[in-house]
Amino acid sequence: MKNRLLRIVSFIVAAALVMSLAACGNSGKKDMLARIKEKGTLVIGTEGNWSPWTYHDENDQLVGLDIEIGTLIAEGLGVKPDFQETDWDAILAGVDSGRFDIACNGVGYTEERAEKYAFSTPYVYTHKVLVVSGDNTDINSMEDLKGKTTANSPGSTYAAIAEEYGATVTSASTLDQTIELLLQGRVDATINAQVSIEDYLAQHPDANLKVVQVLEGDPVAFPMPKTEDAASYVEAVNKILDDLRKSGKLSEISMKYFNLDLTKED
Repeated sequence: MKNRLLRIVSFIVAAALVMSLAACGNSGKKDMLARIKEKGTLVIGTEGNWSPWTYHDENDQLVGLDIEIGTLIAEGLGVKPDFQETDWDAILAGVDSGRFDIACNGVGYTEERAEKYAFSTPYVYTHKVLVVSGDNTDINSMEDLKGKTTANSPGSTYAAIAEEYGATVTSASTLDQTIELLLQGRVDATINAQVSIEDYLAQHPDANLKVVQVLEGDPVAFPMPKTEDAASYVEAVNKILDDLRKSGKLSEISMKYFNLDLTKED
């Protein structure tokens, strides 16, 4: 009888232990969306120095198209945005490592990137431009880049395209640095977002620059971690973007920063 009682007690203890471990296991299986809501913040990677996407205004406040949309995404998820500024080449690495929940930095969607990151639906569609100094007569198209030098952020689609056309790329962390290298004659050209170059020229109308070719751009979307537990999170972000698109808010933000509605595919 005593042995039987001991076996019963042992069984109950063992069963309780199994249930406890199962509960711990289930709590550890919260998906990414649940974890973001639980911590109460959406950690957003951004540069903070690429106008009009993400930059500091005259009051040193972080502003820009990506900042406004990123804030609305966080609000739609019921959490607060936590913008963390870093260099361009650390942004996607931060998404990959889990440091950032999302990158809001005018990131172009490419099939190569989509193999590594989960992208939202596109929120704007832009063009690329090839830019040279105003007195450059040697470069009139991408085909003229062979043997020339360009300035671009390392790891950017712009740098990759320049290399495809035979150019040697000099790394530049910011648009201002890129333009400075070009104006100083230290590089021959740069490839960049048309809206960013137009914004720069609007602020620096006397800059000795000219656009020699306009190219089709990549759809711009938000990269997020591509993990097994991120599906509901990506779906929630896309739902928020869809609501912003239907309400006209996305168009309004695009007009505010670009003076154009770039939210619709041409």
